[in-house]
Amino acid sequence: MTSRSLTTYAIVYLAFIYAPILLLPVFSFNDNLFVTFPLKGFTTAWYGEMAANAPMGKALRSSLLIVGPVALISTGLGLMAALALGRSPIRFKATILGLLMVPLVVPTLVLGVSLLTLLRGVLGVQLSLATVAAGHILLCLPYSVVILLARLDGFDRSLEEASLDLGQSAFATFRRITLPLMMPAIVASLLLCSVVSFDEFLLAFFLSGADATLPLYIWGSLRFPAKLPSTLALGTCLLLFSVCVVVLAEWIRRKGTPGSAAATGL
Repeated sequence: MTSRSLTTYAIVYLAFIYAPILLLPVFSFNDNLFVTFPLKGFTTAWYGEMAANAPMGKALRSSLLIVGPVALISTGLGLMAALALGRSPIRFKATILGLLMVPLVVPTLVLGVSLLTLLRGVLGVQLSLATVAAGHILLCLPYSVVILLARLDGFDRSLEEASLDLGQSAFATFRRITLPLMMPAIVASLLLCSVVSFDEFLLAFFLSGADATLPLYIWGSLRFPAKLPSTLALGTCLLLFSVCVVVLAEWIRRKGTPGSAAATGL
């Protein structure tokens, strides 16, 4: 294929993916209850209606209550797994890494049904925000491991060896050398896991109890035409938030990558 054909293909592909998403903010400012062309007029009333929606605010608080613990636990477990896989001479390393990546391969629908069967049918656990958080941790862990393993690639171990030769303990070396060098990837993992947890719907659908998360609230609101404009406004805010967080996470990850222009100061 020629470079012109590849460019055309890339443009069509990106338009196919992102054009429907870009329609979301367009209709969120449309002064019409229905999502139709032509646009009737410009208004910000739907954003005011969104801000005054009490059930939506409750769902938002539920999602935010989950995001923090999920990001911290996923990143902590991911850091331990990355250090073990990237440093320790353990057997079956490729197999263990493949098992950690399983939640990215298994359809989320199958994962949700399996977790529901395990928690309710086998263990008898009452569904709540805690069970949703547990499912999100399982889903976010592979993302964290991938990010942190990428940071370990090309990691200059001579700094740690020098610290140990100078009499520092393993813990002191980790705290003073390894952890600061890993910090950009850790922050990127926290941000990405937060976005994944905040936006996740299927696991929350199967594992939530009486308290709905924000994606569940949005799904329920789509059945009522009168709630659609404020839901579009909320979707626009979530889209902007997700894009900003993902871009920030990638920028931080690249800044901390050895050999990158940001890392070398070039």
